[in-house]
Amino acid sequence: MKCVLFCQNNYAFGILEPIKTYLVDNGHEYIWYVNPKIIQDYPYKNEPYTTSIGELITYQSDAIFVPGNEVPHYLRGVKVQVFHGLAGEKKGHFRIRHYFDLYLTQGPFFTKRFIEFKNKYKDFEVIETGWPKLDIYGTEKAKYEAEKQTLLQQNNASKILLYAPTFSPKLTSAPHLVEQIKSLAKNHPDYLILLKFHPLMAENWLEVYRKLAQETPNIIFETEKNIIKFLLMADIMISDTSSVIYEFLLLDKPVITFKNISENIVWENSFDYNKLESLVASNLTEDPFSKTRKEIYNNYHPYSDGKSAERMVKAVEDYIKRNGVPKRRKLSLFRRYKINKMFKL
Repeated sequence: MKCVLFCQNNYAFGILEPIKTYLVDNGHEYIWYVNPKIIQDYPYKNEPYTTSIGELITYQSDAIFVPGNEVPHYLRGVKVQVFHGLAGEKKGHFRIRHYFDLYLTQGPFFTKRFIEFKNKYKDFEVIETGWPKLDIYGTEKAKYEAEKQTLLQQNNASKILLYAPTFSPKLTSAPHLVEQIKSLAKNHPDYLILLKFHPLMAENWLEVYRKLAQETPNIIFETEKNIIKFLLMADIMISDTSSVIYEFLLLDKPVITFKNISENIVWENSFDYNKLESLVASNLTEDPFSKTRKEIYNNYHPYSDGKSAERMVKAVEDYIKRNGVPKRRKLSLFRRYKINKMFKL
């Protein structure tokens, strides 16, 4: 099977890497498509890749794995929606754009909704597989434990706090927590605070937090692209309405959010930014939401075997056996115009 790993944003690399590994281990052929805007972040320079849609047309793939919202309809291959997060409350998560033949869902919460759309539109399939980005939870959960202990010792700290806000201007807590995080670090030198921002975060706020990290010994501004490392290392997460909170909750660790818009909040959520310090203390010592967050595991991603990438590839192989390899998707004039404008040949 010839596959394309389709990357429009740099967060896609970490999502698709487990699929790539399975493809290699099982004798499949693959090529990375990397949007020219993110080529500087591409981490696999010794692997086959292209920044050209024209080359993908020539490549004649059997399947295209996409952790994003768009893919050229005219490319040969099963267009597979892999998803780029777990936040069902985010605008657009359940929007059907008609670019995909196959939706591979993370858990029952997502599967139920997409099956409803499948029954309505009748032009795509839905299969629940789990999410490949989280395969490491089942295979190498302690991968960064030694690095964590080294960081704690170097900084004379006892706990690692991860601040990972969303980039959306309407939802981000970044403009409101600068002074609170500064105070938290000053009053608790035994906390090591890691700052990990979304690739699309506004540059002016990135600069504010870079400066804060430079001026504060126990704050580190992280630039590594794959957030999984920091999720595994952190003892608690601080965020807002970011899909990454679900990834962290699946590790059975406490989360604090500010003004989260989810309809089903099973973690600490506050509307008062000034409570940051007290909320961190109570959640680290008492962990009051330890029982309720198990609901996220059951509904969002009930897979801990580390085999979601395998299930995805096998689901695509089965789809091709039953349906063949589609040459293109049928789209409205508007959708075709949008894709042609976005992916200029």
